[in-house]
Amino acid sequence: MKRSKQIALCGMLSALAVVIMLLAYFPYMTYLLPEIAGAVLAVILFEIDGKWATGAYVATALITIMMCEKESAVMFVGFFGYYPILKSVLERFSSRVLEYVVKFVLFNAAVVVSYIFIIYIFGIPLEGMEKLGRFALPILFAVANFAFLVYDRALTILYTDYMRRLHPKVERLMR
Repeated sequence: MKRSKQIALCGMLSALAVVIMLLAYFPYMTYLLPEIAGAVLAVILFEIDGKWATGAYVATALITIMMCEKESAVMFVGFFGYYPILKSVLERFSSRVLEYVVKFVLFNAAVVVSYIFIIYIFGIPLEGMEKLGRFALPILFAVANFAFLVYDRALTILYTDYMRRLHPKVERLMR
């Protein structure tokens, strides 16, 4: 693929990811849209390589932090923007157990750091936590980890389907 086509593809997919992230101003889209935007950037990984995908992530992350809803932007920058790219590296581990241990440690660390930013840097309070009482954090972590497992599996299915159905068509277009 020529360099100009690589730049064009990265620019278009980064712009699409930013537009998706801008939709996070609508209620209840805070977590879903960063996941979708990150998956869009994974196309660059399949069509070009990881370096280009990482560059597109950085560009998209900078724009997202400046323009998008802050909690959603932190979720994108803190985990969902780079995880779809990093997932392919993590799945090269020879041990499935080690792969999932690393994935869950990475996810949980990203959640903690992201919420520290959300609460203390951006000053966004966590509403409704007092209703669950002292079990709030363990319940939220359990639900978040289950959601992450579903998300990881959904990405695997999406990647497989993309490579089987769309990759050959995109490859022909980009020649």
